[in-house]
Amino acid sequence: MVNTKTANIEDYLAWRGDLSFREGPFNPVDNLIFSVFAYLPLDGFVPPEPGRQGPTAADVAREFAKLDARAMKVRGFSERMARHISFFRQAAETRRFAGVRLSGFQNRFDKDEETQFAAVSFSLEDGSHYIAFRGTDSTVVGWKEDFNMSFMTPVPAQRLAAAYLERAAQKLHGKLRIGGHSKGGNLAVYGAVCSSWWTRRRILGVYNNDGPGFDKATIAKDGFRALQGRLYAYVPQSSIIGMLLEHSETYTIVQSTQKGIAQHDPYSWTLRGPAFVCVDTVTDTSRFIDTTIKEWLGSLPPEERRKFIDALFDILEATDITSFSELSTNWFQRARAMADAISNLDEESRTMLMKTLGLLFDTIKTNLKLLVPFGENTGNR
Repeated sequence: MVNTKTANIEDYLAWRGDLSFREGPFNPVDNLIFSVFAYLPLDGFVPPEPGRQGPTAADVAREFAKLDARAMKVRGFSERMARHISFFRQAAETRRFAGVRLSGFQNRFDKDEETQFAAVSFSLEDGSHYIAFRGTDSTVVGWKEDFNMSFMTPVPAQRLAAAYLERAAQKLHGKLRIGGHSKGGNLAVYGAVCSSWWTRRRILGVYNNDGPGFDKATIAKDGFRALQGRLYAYVPQSSIIGMLLEHSETYTIVQSTQKGIAQHDPYSWTLRGPAFVCVDTVTDTSRFIDTTIKEWLGSLPPEERRKFIDALFDILEATDITSFSELSTNWFQRARAMADAISNLDEESRTMLMKTLGLLFDTIKTNLKLLVPFGENTGNR
């Protein structure tokens, strides 16, 4: 029997997996599950064109079952990816998800264009579709694109998301839901608000699962007003990523079994039945980080944000890493490479970098009052 006090999406499969989508209507937990599926390495398993004739989840799971530990290592799968695959295979054994059809898998990574994008469409037996956008992976390019959102809209992945949604809507008949986790949630919202009237009227809901928001100019778009009541945001109680930038939608705060930034992990979100376990407010740390970053960014003109981010990632790239997971290896050599990169910056860039970091530290000191002195508010009821 599932312990509902600490149940997560893996437990949900045991609790809800025997009900089809006709018997148990789509709910917010299903949304999070499809968002997690967007992280799967579906290249070669799912056709790139959206449509109803793609393989079922059970079909794809059988292909994953053929990958032994050695094959996964050759493909470069991380421990996190192995967990996603295991979770998907469990889901594909349930009545609820086995017959879901996958199509339209697109995966684009371009270092020169600073683009990391992936999306996939799921067709449910009730005639509706869930279009899922992948969140940020561990690559430096993926994170650089996220940082670029602080001074640029749209970034390449947002443009790709809008084009993908419109194409999928042309090919898939029926009602649509759009969502994603982390950056994927941001892409889902951007694609939906930029969609045509014909596409927008078919949208049942847009789900941003702990993904960043937008600048105020983007939120002023007509699409945001047109989708009011159909935009849903979910963040854990110590959210950091999901509190970045501005949100037009009211967010639901979900209880997590983890602490701090680790709450970004969707497997840590707790649920009871077909609903998340919610709390009243985010933690003091979450509010502190949110206020600090917004005030800091507000003190920097967009061009200065761009220069700072470019300089910061130039320093990281001097270590020859392609993924943040590589920072933990050869740490001494990488730290030395970063120090050399800083010293090799021209005087203007180095001055700008130090000044910007100084502004950040000043903002942190100003906002320390947001943290309670004798233990943090955890956000629990």
